[in-house]
Amino acid sequence: MYRPRAFAIDDTAALFAVIRERVFATLALAREGRVHLAYAPVVLTGEGKGTIRFHLAKVNEVAALADGARLSVSFVGPDAYVSPDWYETPGLVPTWNYLAVEGAGVARKLSREETLSLLDDLSAQEEEKLRPKKPWTMAKVPEPRRVALLNAITGFSLEFETLEGKFKLSQDKKPEDFARVITALEARADAASLTVAAAMRAWMRVTAP
Repeated sequence: MYRPRAFAIDDTAALFAVIRERVFATLALAREGRVHLAYAPVVLTGEGKGTIRFHLAKVNEVAALADGARLSVSFVGPDAYVSPDWYETPGLVPTWNYLAVEGAGVARKLSREETLSLLDDLSAQEEEKLRPKKPWTMAKVPEPRRVALLNAITGFSLEFETLEGKFKLSQDKKPEDFARVITALEARADAASLTVAAAMRAWMRVTAP
């Protein structure tokens, strides 16, 4: 991705945090002059540059092409419009603040047992976010239904060969303009604006002398 220096993020922990929060990935595979796209939730294992596991319907065109192929993966975090009226500095233009993470690697097809483990881990990962609700588990799925499900999907793992981020959070603006954007986003009070404002405050803490 295009990453001006002010917005480039290569800290693995920060990138992993975005992936774990925004688990729904866009997958891209280039073949014979065409880009094939697919979408899937992932489970991240945080070793080295990280490994993700995901599954696709067997009838999905990407599933038929992915084993042994190089995939690009995109995770788009929260985003919010920034109005020039929020700045103290005159003459600036509208922009958009956002967080994004991109990675790439070679996909490997999972065995049936590995795919079942992926489904267990994925549901456990997401059910944990719903506490104090008692977690749902794959054990509640009748065996015939589980077999049918496994027959209909293909699991994959992908070890990242590259992983990079872009956190565009008004870092290139003057401190007074930066602060006014945070205030305005918090005043909007929608979930995306509040999340972007929180990311900007976190950036302030990280970069504070």
